[in-house]
Amino acid sequence: MANTKFKISKKCFNDVYLPQLENHNSRFNVFYGGAGSGKSHFVFSKMVFKYLKYSNRKCLVVRKVSNTLRDSCFALVKSILSDWQLYEQCKVNKTDLTIELPNGSHFIFKGMDDPEKIKSIANIDDIVVEECTEIDEFDFDQLSLRLRSRNLYNQVHCMFNPVSKENWVYKRWFKEGAVYNKENTVILHTTYKDNKFLPREYIDNLLDMERTNQAYYRIYALGEFATLDKLIYTNWQVKGFDYREILKTVKDSKAIFSLDFGFTNDPTAFVCSILDEINKKIWIFDGFEEKGLLNDEIAKKIIWMGYRKEVITCDSAEPKSIEELKRNGLDRVRGATKGKDSILNGINLLQQYEIIILPSLTWIIEEFKNYTWKKGKDGEYINVPIDKYNHSLDSLRYGVTTEIGTKKITLSFFDRSSLF
Repeated sequence: MANTKFKISKKCFNDVYLPQLENHNSRFNVFYGGAGSGKSHFVFSKMVFKYLKYSNRKCLVVRKVSNTLRDSCFALVKSILSDWQLYEQCKVNKTDLTIELPNGSHFIFKGMDDPEKIKSIANIDDIVVEECTEIDEFDFDQLSLRLRSRNLYNQVHCMFNPVSKENWVYKRWFKEGAVYNKENTVILHTTYKDNKFLPREYIDNLLDMERTNQAYYRIYALGEFATLDKLIYTNWQVKGFDYREILKTVKDSKAIFSLDFGFTNDPTAFVCSILDEINKKIWIFDGFEEKGLLNDEIAKKIIWMGYRKEVITCDSAEPKSIEELKRNGLDRVRGATKGKDSILNGINLLQQYEIIILPSLTWIIEEFKNYTWKKGKDGEYINVPIDKYNHSLDSLRYGVTTEIGTKKITLSFFDRSSLF
């Protein structure tokens, strides 16, 4: 066995979490609150600490979708092992997403979208559920029932931001009259104020939500359960302007061109806008929405409008269509950059800008008036946008997020597992 003797300074942990570091007795451990509070980083640090102390244990780490694990939970555990100078002593399988510590303890990373593989894992000692609000209550209960190892100190840890009160976690642990075993459950609320390791840029982004979206500020900065507004975008107005004058007079402003593909049921949506990152403004000045267009017809229409030489950002889900546009004269088309939670990240980004739309663009105005969050069974709006009234808005999102770049976008509050 490799040498696993090590000392971890308490300075590596935020003070609010220290009482839980060696708490191995509470079966259910609920860590919730604001984005950037350090809850995920602490839980995985605690589990590594525990698994170095107790050998031959097996920890199952789950999220709703398996392909989100590699860049979140798996990467976080690897980072912790590296920071503690233990990575080289471990067996890290990047294909199967497993990590074996020198003393035989294992971390196994699985998505809830592959339930049969989860059922095949025997003798689970601990379970960590990242983004617990993403899975449903039935799946959570089924996971908990699998925790029946003969080893001591079996625990479930779950982490989440308190989204809508519609979500089952609110009813289970927080709603007035909620019934759960308080003797074997720890519930800890934290916010960015509890994380001494957060970069200033991240904090400023959280605090800016108090100006742009009060509901999101309460959820992601203060870590409270809050009711979302019905409309996704309220930060827009209809107003006349000369886009050429704006490009001339507004320093560092840039024209953005973007395209969302459609055909029979959904229209193709082309959007022309101007981005002013410094003053947080977007002007939408041209475009079209039309059903039934083949790719060569899309190219002809854009060329006729005078935008042949422009860089046009398209939905990257259709590489074949992008290539056909190139062959039909649009040499500078490109696929949009999409990262984790790209829709919600993009919405959050656009919500931070003042958006001005020319009165003639009636179809885009109609989308802004009707693009809403979905409503849950209890009448609360949930953090999922409807899939209609969004064709030009999706196109706009592709263009702006790709132009600004994924590095800045992933500092948004929706990137909940990469920062501590």
